[in-house]
Amino acid sequence: MPTKFKKALESGKFVVTSEVAPPKGTNLEKFEHHIDLLKDKVDAMNVTDHQSSVMRYPSLGGCLKVKDGGGEVILQMTCRDRNRLALQADLLFASYMGIQNVLCLTGDSIILGDHKDAKSVFDLDSSQLLETVRTLEKAKILAATNWTVRFHSAPVPL
Repeated sequence: MPTKFKKALESGKFVVTSEVAPPKGTNLEKFEHHIDLLKDKVDAMNVTDHQSSVMRYPSLGGCLKVKDGGGEVILQMTCRDRNRLALQADLLFASYMGIQNVLCLTGDSIILGDHKDAKSVFDLDSSQLLETVRTLEKAKILAATNWTVRFHSAPVPL
């Protein structure tokens, strides 16, 4: 079933999304307040994935909060911090939890963030991640098997 966001995109109307950033830590009160303020004013909320390479509450957890708060959600996924196994696992979990909108990004350089000695992964780039999403939609993983997932995904040009 198409998401509200996909329907908005297909309608031809001007679509408004908002980026929402999970907190640094586990106090979600302000994040939940922002969700409540935005949910009826935007077509979807894009939950950032460790924006600017700063460690934060996870994007998937933030997406679940947006859904629980009644908002339409876009899962932001970056390739910087996870290899293809972890990316696919996160996509499967997202699909299982009803998160269908995915924004595929390569990710900011680690040197911009708060863990400058961390190792970047970049096993896939955003185009390869988008292809991985398409492969999962065909009931396969990069190493084969069968299941059903549905996403509405898009890359972001560099």
